Amino acid sequence: MAIVDLVMPKMGESIMEATVLKWHKAPGDHVKMDETLLDIATDKVDSEVPSTTAGVITELLYKVNDVVPVGAVIARIDAGGAAQATVAAPTPQPAQNIPAPPVAAAVQYQAAPAPVVAASGGARFYSPLVLNIAGQEGVGMAELETIPGTGNEGRVTKKDILNYVANRGGAAAAPQATQPVAAPAPVAAAPVPAPAVQQAPAYVPAPSVAASGNVEIIEMDRMRKLIAEHMVRSKATSPHVTSFTEADVTNIVKWREKMKGPYEQKYGEKITYTPIFFEAIVNCIRKYPLINCSLDGDKIILKKDINIGMATALPSGNLIVPVIKNADTKNLLGLTKDVNALANAARNNKLKVDDTQGGTFTVTNVGTFGSLMGTPIINQPQVAILAVGVIKKRPVVMETADGDVIAIRHMMYLSLSYDHRIVDGSLGASFLTAVANELEAFDRNRDL
Repeated sequence: MAIVDLVMPKMGESIMEATVLKWHKAPGDHVKMDETLLDIATDKVDSEVPSTTAGVITELLYKVNDVVPVGAVIARIDAGGAAQATVAAPTPQPAQNIPAPPVAAAVQYQAAPAPVVAASGGARFYSPLVLNIAGQEGVGMAELETIPGTGNEGRVTKKDILNYVANRGGAAAAPQATQPVAAPAPVAAAPVPAPAVQQAPAYVPAPSVAASGNVEIIEMDRMRKLIAEHMVRSKATSPHVTSFTEADVTNIVKWREKMKGPYEQKYGEKITYTPIFFEAIVNCIRKYPLINCSLDGDKIILKKDINIGMATALPSGNLIVPVIKNADTKNLLGLTKDVNALANAARNNKLKVDDTQGGTFTVTNVGTFGSLMGTPIINQPQVAILAVGVIKKRPVVMETADGDVIAIRHMMYLSLSYDHRIVDGSLGASFLTAVANELEAFDRNRDL
């Protein structure tokens, strides 16, 4: 009998763990090569994991809703005698790796909590799962920063936080046992709470409220919980400022009305306003590159690639942000193809994990639902997000060679929310005005 280990695959550059949503097979079932074995969730994207071999399922090592680190063995398959030699080596690996991190984490935490806080600078990344556990267990950010992580780049994993919580009581009781040895410990630990003022608090769900009267209680689904955590952390992290302007997009409307038929006939793609907006936004980011950055402690990370995220509503009512990579290297047709492909993939739950990673600037179209304008929340770790409102006909005063006239024009409000730690009002307003001017300068006689 040759047992093959199926491991949790790496689904993206920054994805270090995934949640098991559904097993399609049970122990004893036959599975074919590349047949879907289970569904997993990473951040907001659901993915299918195929079997890497054909055979009989002998063991499933995780249950539904378990969080599994990348590289961990999730199932074992009897593939027959041919695979015996190749799979013998990996089998003992999980037995050594999985128990080891909790022991190391407990020792490291007791040995040197204070230096870890000083070195972190508040720029450490925590997954929503870890933050949620910390909130439920009453572990503040200052305390969370002291926990050494066994994940990639020292990140705290689920096992690290659970091990710390389990050992926290024992660690606290130890200093009382030996009075002379414990005396210096409070002095070293005293500075720990101070940095908490500078850091974003962990997301803690609102306390339960007793429901009364004619009500219906609806449990949040997994994606809505992630969105809630992400939004609260963003507001706690960045001081938000929102600026507004309006743009006369009559030229764009007229051009699209004239060209949408020929455009689809020539290229096989429907042209919407979104890629036209993206083209203008990319041109303005080139002029104001500081809009396209992130913050790491007191260091500004200027992104050379322009990756535009587009907030997309799902049929479930939730929101997801697929990303157009290297938008600055694409013409209008390239942007149109990417916008249509990602929007269709989002609506049909076909997005890949990488499709939502690496965004440097986000655009949300609140006008799709009839809103004039909005005050969007920054998509961390970005520093700005642009909202475009509904396009409406309005009477507008226009300057002409013969004097001012009132004309019916297609007008649209734009709003930019930005992180005031990096983007000042002058930069935010200048960028927003540049986008409006770029849209108004669109050539209505432009060729396909």
